[in-house]
Amino acid sequence: MRGVWLRSLLGRVIFSFCLSRNVCLWFGVLKKWTSFCVVLSFIRQTVQEDKALVYEDWRENILPLLDSEPSKLNPAFFGVEQYFAAKSLISSRSFEIDDYHGFGMVPLADLFNHKTGAEDVHFTALSSNNESEDDTDDEIVDEEALAQNSSMDKTEKGVDSDMEYSSITEDDTSMLEMVMIKDVSSGAEVFNTYGILGNAALLHRYGFTEQDNTYDIVNIDLELVLQWCSSLFSNRRSRSRVSLWRRLGYSSDTENSEYFEISFDGEPQMELLILLYIIFLPDDVYHKLDLSVAVAENFHESSEKTTFLNDNIFLKKLSNMSKKTLMTKEVCDALLSLADMRESLYGLKSLEDDIEALKRSSFVRDRKLYHSSVLRISERKILQKLRNYASKSCKITNLSSAGKKLKRTTKRES
Repeated sequence: MRGVWLRSLLGRVIFSFCLSRNVCLWFGVLKKWTSFCVVLSFIRQTVQEDKALVYEDWRENILPLLDSEPSKLNPAFFGVEQYFAAKSLISSRSFEIDDYHGFGMVPLADLFNHKTGAEDVHFTALSSNNESEDDTDDEIVDEEALAQNSSMDKTEKGVDSDMEYSSITEDDTSMLEMVMIKDVSSGAEVFNTYGILGNAALLHRYGFTEQDNTYDIVNIDLELVLQWCSSLFSNRRSRSRVSLWRRLGYSSDTENSEYFEISFDGEPQMELLILLYIIFLPDDVYHKLDLSVAVAENFHESSEKTTFLNDNIFLKKLSNMSKKTLMTKEVCDALLSLADMRESLYGLKSLEDDIEALKRSSFVRDRKLYHSSVLRISERKILQKLRNYASKSCKITNLSSAGKKLKRTTKRES
């Protein structure tokens, strides 16, 4: 009953304020940002997935309240769109407390602005330092009851001194502690952190970005790689090479959202390089590798299968390869093509055009356009770094190949 009352109160307060004033900066973050980030595949895909989850949540928890008799709730304030807006508002104000409590809303904590990787304070539960990683669900104590017991203990003992208060709060898992992790000059702004997040995650969760965020990444969907592969090879070859790559264990656990990350420095994920390397394997080498995997898969005992895979010369060679070894000329050219295909999603305007548009936009008046532009520019710069990475690696590969040919020629002449 209490939960129903809280939901009703929350709905009326949040919805009435936001619908009547419409000035909430974070109102409908997950919804309204979509139109400004339509070309950002990561944001678009994540928003679609979140909308589906939120809808299921609304259908399971809110819809039964509206259908119950007698219901005094106004359906106009408890529709799926209103629930979506409220959930967005709350999630934009929450951040990760610690491993035990996860994400939550902490009073006063959101007064501090976020700075990625350069925060001044940490918020953590007092109990988190005393809990082991092996805690089970049976050991989790109800925090509400614990808070009440702690409050009673303080009243009975009559805590008067800071020392006595400190000794009691050490055992109170309902309390959080704000810890300064470095010195801050007088008059300087004190920063908190919402986590080590790139701009795509910051924009999606909280509705803002940071320029020159070193945790930025670019996602290249597996589907985009398959499109590129189909433009060069037959569909049969594309499917067979990707299938082998999966059987080798390099694909992600979630097949519905497979993608490869390009780091802030422009370095591609190892799994992407291995896939491209397998795609360009000569047919005879591919068939040998495919046969080796097929034989290993016939072993019923996992230990025998693992031993066979580890001892196989082809698999061992592939798993021990460094990025430098995988960066053949064909792989480098493939990365260049993928970078162009990924950037084509941004339309016809150049990176320079986007930078000029960002300079003209106002951080105050055009917040949505400003932050989506920051993310867009950051991702395009990373794609440029990917091109530089591929081009540089290709030159090194060509020089290495030329050196080997020269050595072979010298030996023959001698």
